[in-house]
Amino acid sequence: MKERIKFLLEDALPLVDFDTDFLFNELDSLGIASILMILSEEYKINLDGKDVTPRNFKSLDSLVSMVQNKLDNNK
Repeated sequence: MKERIKFLLEDALPLVDFDTDFLFNELDSLGIASILMILSEEYKINLDGKDVTPRNFKSLDSLVSMVQNKLDNNK
């Protein structure tokens, strides 16, 4: 899952360093909205503004955890 998410996001946002532990600092509102849209569509989950927290957007690993938690909660 992590590699798929990284591939999708790097394709959409090529200027963002997804290997950083300070991902939230690299993103503007358009980048955040793009991530929410891409992950929502790819994994058929509902992501919205309440999911946009420094904890969820800290790193690629935290994005993966957010998606996994949403998938687990939808079961």
